[in-house]
Amino acid sequence: MLSTDDDILNRAESWRRDGKGVAIATVVETWGSAPRPVGSHLVIDEEGNFLGSVSGGCVEGAVVTEAMDVIESGGSRMLEFGVADETAWRVGLSCGGRIKVLVEKVS
Repeated sequence: MLSTDDDILNRAESWRRDGKGVAIATVVETWGSAPRPVGSHLVIDEEGNFLGSVSGGCVEGAVVTEAMDVIESGGSRMLEFGVADETAWRVGLSCGGRIKVLVEKVS
């Protein structure tokens, strides 16, 4: 079962209250087939803990890594992921879809 937006935002708020650095990743665009729709969220803390989903597979791991950098440096990053059909399933993007994900530090 996927987490709801309320679950994700409540976790972000809880981690911030605990003094942790936090980032939120949001799917802002999709092309073709994409595992998660626009508006899907993933919240990440400074230790790499996360809740939610923006894609799955290797994409999610890359977003977590970028989010930890954003927490440390501040600001935001726009990430784009896309693969050819023959490698799509291996990295978690079915049918060759592409996604664009905005990663922002929560303050």
